[in-house]
Amino acid sequence: MAEVALITGGARGIGRAVALDLARLGWCVAICYRTSASDAEQVVEAAREAGSDAFAAQHDVSDPTAAKQFVDEVRERWGHVDALVNGAGPFHRVDILDETPEGWRDMFANNLDSVFYMSHAVATGMIERGSGRIISFSMANADQLVAQTGLTAHYIAKAGVLVLTRTLAKSLAPHGITVNAISPGFIDSGNMSDGELASVAKRIPAGYVGSVEDAVGVVRFLLSADARYVTGANIHLSGGWGI
Repeated sequence: MAEVALITGGARGIGRAVALDLARLGWCVAICYRTSASDAEQVVEAAREAGSDAFAAQHDVSDPTAAKQFVDEVRERWGHVDALVNGAGPFHRVDILDETPEGWRDMFANNLDSVFYMSHAVATGMIERGSGRIISFSMANADQLVAQTGLTAHYIAKAGVLVLTRTLAKSLAPHGITVNAISPGFIDSGNMSDGELASVAKRIPAGYVGSVEDAVGVVRFLLSADARYVTGANIHLSGGWGI
């Protein structure tokens, strides 16, 4: 029986790259999206061309009911979930003094609440099977708790992801489930111009911006048998930025 991965934010960027990599490795892949229907369908088509059974569903997993519904859809189709990759993590830049209540709540809902709701939804089935992998994305300097006047809510939510990761790791370890975080720095996921990439590279000790393939490699390791004893970890993926 093929392994099953559920990926939030799988229509674009790192989530997309992870979904397609797992599809090529023979995993069944389910992705969810909020607004990127066309991108999601392209991912599903590419995954199927790679020989994977794949589908996409539109869900706002910052809503606990929607998160559970998505997990239920996956279980109805394939019977179980082997891995959850919490890849969704939108952000906006706004000075803390100009932040709105709506913007503040949105950052927590989509970067932290969604991770809890999705992890909670898959945990029951993973506990019953005695195995599972959960991977979430934070950011490279979130463990330092530094001031972030332009990304405040997003940053606090990402720091929360690290605490949640360690807590879930401790809670789920007795059931054969690992829970880990990946903390990217600057990754070329198609959202920056060549000029922006060149400017950012000057701030990175390694001297270059990472690629989505770098993230894929870390995810692949954490899902592998080689990482069976790795849980509660926070892997920096930043070329030295933010440490």
